[in-house]
Amino acid sequence: MSSGGGGTETSGSGDIARTLDLLWGTGQRPSRGPKPGLTLERIVEAAVEVADRDGIGALSMRRIATELGTGTMSLYRYVPGKAELLDLMLDRVQRGLGDGGWRPALEALARATLALYRRHPWLLEVNQSRPILGPSALDGMERVFSRIKPMGLSDPELLSVIVMIDGYVVGAARTQLYQEQAEHSSGLTDAEFWEAQRPALEKAMDSGRYPVMAALSEDTFDSGFDHFEFGLQRILDGLEVHVARRAAGPGR
Repeated sequence: MSSGGGGTETSGSGDIARTLDLLWGTGQRPSRGPKPGLTLERIVEAAVEVADRDGIGALSMRRIATELGTGTMSLYRYVPGKAELLDLMLDRVQRGLGDGGWRPALEALARATLALYRRHPWLLEVNQSRPILGPSALDGMERVFSRIKPMGLSDPELLSVIVMIDGYVVGAARTQLYQEQAEHSSGLTDAEFWEAQRPALEKAMDSGRYPVMAALSEDTFDSGFDHFEFGLQRILDGLEVHVARRAAGPGR
């Protein structure tokens, strides 16, 4: 269950009943004669491919029809429009989760979610605050809840744990995406960008105005440090403490 950002598109903005039918019911059957070789699954796949390659802004029924070599009206036999198609795309790209205890489960969830945003950066431009829950989404939620249930927290607290992990990952994924976009748009690598500032920063450090910053170790801003894993482990450490306190009972 990914939260995404408040971007160019919003989940759940189409015909909810029709979208649910496509996700769960008989939506695979087109309303009129189908075009040979064209299926709802293929349409969704093509839509994801377009968004992955060119961004969510490039997504349109006409563009998908062009990718599939068919007329735009042919797509409407399978899906009402772009809004419903977006919800099908969101359900399709949901990640899976393996076996293990609650902490390994949350580690796997965080890493899988980060990888999901890396594969499909357009997700960060979709407001998913009101998702349409399809089979892939619910399968994923079922696996996560079953793995973290032994934490001994209340059900709302378990949901809050998932929301907290997802929020952390979204922030990290967005930062990574912005860095890549800045490098692409400026033509400067990250190293070149900071090297261009070196003379001014060295002068500032030598001024005595920033004694704490000037005393930082040389590896403080080393790009090799994994800030994502460090932050994730500290969040999980905090949850370990909370779970232990809950298990110890009131007043412990």
